[in-house]
Amino acid sequence: MNKSPITAARIVMQETNRGVLLAGTALASFGSLLLELALTRLFSVVLYYHFAFLAISLAMLGLGAGGVFSYLRRDWVAQWSLRKLASVICALNAGAVLFSLWVALHTPVFLVLELNNMLRLSAIYVSAGIPFVFTGLLFSLVFAREAKHVAILYSADLAGGAFACLAVVPLLNTLGGPNVVVCAALAIALAAGIWADTKVHRKVSIAMVGLLIALIAANHSQRLIDVVYAKGSSNGYLFDDFARWNAISRVEVLGRDEPDKWVTIDADAGTLLVNADPQDPKSISYVKKWAPSSGILNLLRPKGKYAIIGPGGGIDVLGAVVGGSPDVTGIEINPLIADTIVRGRYADYTHHLYQLPQVHIHVSEGRSWIRGSQEKYDVIQMTLVDTWASTSAGAMALSENNLYTVEAFREYFDHLNSDGFLAITRWEFLQPREALRVVSEAIETLRRSGIRDVRKNFIIIAAGQHIGYGFQVTVLTKKTAFTIDEERTVLKQVQSNAGLYPLYTPNVYGRPDINSNCGASVPADNDGNCIEQVLAQLSETRMLPHEITEPFQQLINLSWREIVDGVDASPRGKFIHDYPFQITPVTDNAPFFFFTFKTSSVLHTLLAGGVQARIGRDWRNNLGLVVLGAMLIISIVAVSGFLVLPLALHKRAHKPPITPLLYFVAVGLGFIVVEIALIQRFVLFLGNPTYAMTVVVFLMLLSGGAGSFASKYWLKETVRVRAVLGAIAGLVTLYAFLLHTVLAGLVALPFLEKVVLSAMLLAPLGFLMGMPFPAGLREITGQDGAFSKELTATEGNTVEWAWAMNAASGVLGSVLAIVLALHFGLDATLGCAAGTYLTAAALTLLWQRPRMSIVSIEEPATETCVDA
Repeated sequence: MNKSPITAARIVMQETNRGVLLAGTALASFGSLLLELALTRLFSVVLYYHFAFLAISLAMLGLGAGGVFSYLRRDWVAQWSLRKLASVICALNAGAVLFSLWVALHTPVFLVLELNNMLRLSAIYVSAGIPFVFTGLLFSLVFAREAKHVAILYSADLAGGAFACLAVVPLLNTLGGPNVVVCAALAIALAAGIWADTKVHRKVSIAMVGLLIALIAANHSQRLIDVVYAKGSSNGYLFDDFARWNAISRVEVLGRDEPDKWVTIDADAGTLLVNADPQDPKSISYVKKWAPSSGILNLLRPKGKYAIIGPGGGIDVLGAVVGGSPDVTGIEINPLIADTIVRGRYADYTHHLYQLPQVHIHVSEGRSWIRGSQEKYDVIQMTLVDTWASTSAGAMALSENNLYTVEAFREYFDHLNSDGFLAITRWEFLQPREALRVVSEAIETLRRSGIRDVRKNFIIIAAGQHIGYGFQVTVLTKKTAFTIDEERTVLKQVQSNAGLYPLYTPNVYGRPDINSNCGASVPADNDGNCIEQVLAQLSETRMLPHEITEPFQQLINLSWREIVDGVDASPRGKFIHDYPFQITPVTDNAPFFFFTFKTSSVLHTLLAGGVQARIGRDWRNNLGLVVLGAMLIISIVAVSGFLVLPLALHKRAHKPPITPLLYFVAVGLGFIVVEIALIQRFVLFLGNPTYAMTVVVFLMLLSGGAGSFASKYWLKETVRVRAVLGAIAGLVTLYAFLLHTVLAGLVALPFLEKVVLSAMLLAPLGFLMGMPFPAGLREITGQDGAFSKELTATEGNTVEWAWAMNAASGVLGSVLAIVLALHFGLDATLGCAAGTYLTAAALTLLWQRPRMSIVSIEEPATETCVDA
């Protein structure tokens, strides 16, 4: 005898202990979000930081897929109780997490657009998506069958995620990336034990928990389970002297049997670990070999006070010390490099460089530390500081870098002495863009300070000729004009070092007036002081190709404003606009410095660049645009597929109404877009991307959980739901206009006070944002909702669809947030998020229609045994 739909419905709706519901939901949520965060860190090592960003979209797509499966196979899953289903799903999920870890560590993926490579990449993402499908299936079942507890269940879901966000940083710092993934499996296995309703299931769960704990203990050295392939290459050459994980990166020291050792970050970005005695005269030649441009800084400011952002292995610090600086401040964001390696394990190797009395190393984010400092410096230096390695928050913020914005340059200038200068070294290519963009931003900063003629404020030197990976260009910028003696000093240093090439100096390339006393071919400054003929000739004979030098000279020499044919024009602005790469100055509102490829020509430029372009540094930075564009297309297709195809193909007579599903799409989009934009906004304020991710997401989820719980009592009428959505839109709009200014004015506060202030700013918004989702669920589950129908639990209940649409819209939103920020800025991104909440409010107008008779699901049903 078969179960009738009504009987099946009663089995589905059997009462589940509330404690089991809350604990099981919270622990499964904890494990799922912990896995998502750990994958962003893991993918940044085995793949590249662009792909780390995809972990977020992957997780949300999996959650949505689980909801769709739950809806389409509802009749099949209706034959089992919720606890039995949940226990089995969690047990399978724990195994799937371990499988995804094995695939990620053992699958080589290169940065090339080839079919086999794409298939291997697909294998990693499919395997990594399976655990999130299980989680989506679990949550959609829980919310559908326990709809009367939806507010408190959603609260438990958000709270579990919040504590995962709080736990990920200490877990990464102590256990390492692979072990944190195993910890996620452990949490999910514990959830399986909580859900278990039979002794067999409990014993299986206990056995799984024991095995996972033993696995974590066995891997305490982080060697048993570790990276096998990184960036497509075998780990055999990676794991050398030392390797360790933290929340920022995976750091290794290479060169066990070599005279020189290198510190690599996420198997990609590297920094030389210095091995020279600062007291030994030979250290001067050591610096000249590894950092030739540092000699110029030392000659210009031999006794100057230095601030070095991102000193890494210490070559710039060594250069300042051997140059005679009595005061060198280094600001290094990664404690593994500053403390564990240079000041710890390799202190003897580096001749205790960071322990010298004149050297002061601070573990902090560079710009944030400079902002809070009261000191003035003669030189502020940044050498090849970039974001090729993703932090645990980097995936959410893609490849932004707040070190390279107009506002940042303004802060650097404010912390320079009257005669000080800023020295920034970037990679450059046959067609300049990175160092050229530094010049563009410095010009804009000077212009905002009232300096219109900037021709004498720059000296630009290249180190080495162009190779496939590019060459280094150092841009020196002063608030005041470089003197003729400073220019002469630089050109003499260039003359004595065959590896240096002049790109710009004021009196050689700045088109000054010619002084007849010096001779028509010899440049002079306006005071009549001449540069020696031999140096002028040197600048002409030691030149890089014209296509490299000309853009720098044009950008600096062109005027900002002039009258052309009677019309006010900006020659420099036209040059920036027409230049084949994106060199427009970036601001804190859109701090995407490294995206130098224009969106309109990105595919053509990258694919036409040949093999060298594809493997070079520039390709790595700008590949993010390709990945982002591909993900936007994939996300649109995925969301459309969830909304259209299953509805069109599903043969059940009762199909979910479109209006409530659009409501959940709007709410899902708004939540993820606001969250990503706020993380970016708080990076500078809290001083570290990891801190920003932890604090913002934790506060948003925790306060959102409280809001979800409160919504059960506060949002019993549709008009109140609409009021909350309007309040969210208003508050987000207010933040778009005021938040940056408020945070900038309070950046000097102590860290704990910053966290408290962050809570005061974020908790009210998070509280409100936690309400719309459970309020919408109550509308569609028949609890006096406008969309309720005379349906059993096996037909027509659209909770699974609501869950799927909310998660699937998060896929689109996570990509859309970056696309919007990249092209229009963070303020516009927050404005669009406010618009999605207003759209959700408008959709609630359709809730006001005559109530239909409903079958209440408030009363718990009991399981009825039916004999076969």
